[in-house]
Amino acid sequence: MADLGARFVVGFAQDTLDNDWRLAQVDELKRRMAAHPEIEFLVTDGRGSTAQQIQDIEDLISLDVDVLVTSPRDSRAMTPVLSRAYQRGTPVVLLTRRILTDDYTTFIGADDRAIASDAAEYMVRQMNGTGTILMLQGVPTATTAIDRTEAFLDATADYPDIRVITKVGNYLRADAAAAVEELIFQGWRFDAIYAQSDSMVQGALLALEKAAIDPEPLVIVGIDYISEAREAIRAGKQDASFVYPTCSESAARAILAILEGREVPRRITPPSIMVTRDNVDTVEPIF
Repeated sequence: MADLGARFVVGFAQDTLDNDWRLAQVDELKRRMAAHPEIEFLVTDGRGSTAQQIQDIEDLISLDVDVLVTSPRDSRAMTPVLSRAYQRGTPVVLLTRRILTDDYTTFIGADDRAIASDAAEYMVRQMNGTGTILMLQGVPTATTAIDRTEAFLDATADYPDIRVITKVGNYLRADAAAAVEELIFQGWRFDAIYAQSDSMVQGALLALEKAAIDPEPLVIVGIDYISEAREAIRAGKQDASFVYPTCSESAARAILAILEGREVPRRITPPSIMVTRDNVDTVEPIF
């Protein structure tokens, strides 16, 4: 039922609420929107399905939302529906994931390519320039995963004694655990793990534990810097993580500016830093 006291409706078509990072992103934005009773904030759950997320966006458009927020699961497949929304006058806020056109109001996200490149250089140094890296890729159709993959491979290409093998983990613990377990069963050996989210690091650690493999000799790097990553770094089970803000704070500011008729930057880039044993006690996890 619509909130009769609200003057504006903001809709967030989320990719999935099964991912803890995406759920935290929604929850934080909900809290920030709750401070503004003039705004009705609607959230949909795409359940990890591109088709469902597109349907959710179409449903929100039919409600004439004043601002449409989304993190597109598939940049190519979702470009047409988001372009139509933008071209008909609906402000579109993209969180962490882009589309293939410039038909959006603002894109908010950390620099995925810079993070991936820094991760690659750090891992190569830790490995003395030789060995095999297992890359656990996020959702392959999402621009976050595309950028985190391409930039990592570009950076490691300069090192002939570094080999990278790739498995898809979809940013999910269970999928990452299954992928690592399958590789171990097939007899693969690797010296390092580059997981494109800390949730996938956790899944990988579960698979290693199940196979009685000690993670400490491996170089393991994740992205997001959640509380479990902090504990894993402290325990020596993970070497590093990169802070990846949920961007909800920046999104809330952008939404309010749009509703007030103010211009917002086309690109908003929250900062990211690398966390290791050296600074793990001074950098707060994102959740």
